[in-house]
Amino acid sequence: MESTIYLLGADLLVTTHFLYVAFVVAGEAAILLGWHRNWVWVRNLLFRTVHFVAILIVAVQAVLRIPCPLTVWEYRLREMAGQTADWELSFVARLFRRIVFHPLPDWFFLLLYIGFGALVLITLFLVPPDKPPRKKEEKRSP
Repeated sequence: MESTIYLLGADLLVTTHFLYVAFVVAGEAAILLGWHRNWVWVRNLLFRTVHFVAILIVAVQAVLRIPCPLTVWEYRLREMAGQTADWELSFVARLFRRIVFHPLPDWFFLLLYIGFGALVLITLFLVPPDKPPRKKEEKRSP
């Protein structure tokens, strides 16, 4: 029973990892498409801030050579469950891991993350988010 909980936790983490990557990549694609199609929501300040921070975290971790905590926790949970091989993964875990993880050199991912971060930063200037509305000042009676 305990190993099942660890495996479910590991599957939840790899799913979260996939969704994180999807948010960053699809978010940038949506911003660029929305710019072209004049979609108002792609200029939402909260969305744009969260999107930029998401890729900034990844790029900083890559530069500082800090392993992704989602990956570390997932592997740790799989070890705690006694899982020793990739073929033992659930269907969802195998699918998401094949999408998220690739056997490429570290320098490739470093350049990819920095480059994508730069693209998101450039997009912040090309398609700036809307400024938050100013609060109306209350009139004070004399």
